[in-house]
Amino acid sequence: MTPEIEEETTVSARGGVTIPSLVRDQLGIEEGDKLRWHLDDDDDLQIEVVHQREGVFDDIEPIDMGETNAVDAKEEFGIE
Repeated sequence: MTPEIEEETTVSARGGVTIPSLVRDQLGIEEGDKLRWHLDDDDDLQIEVVHQREGVFDDIEPIDMGETNAVDAKEEFGIE
């Protein structure tokens, strides 16, 4: 079970806030991740973490598949 965390931050003049380190660590928030904001009709705010997947394929070795002819591929597979 996730421990309850209660933190308070201050909004800067430009509207920015710092996410407390306990919250970042608990949710695995890293540089480049995004926050999606949901505000409902009752003014209840929910924040969803959108983890970015940059570099996820960095460790995979490329495979040489030779040249591809786009015209042949379109005719054979109907790729538009």
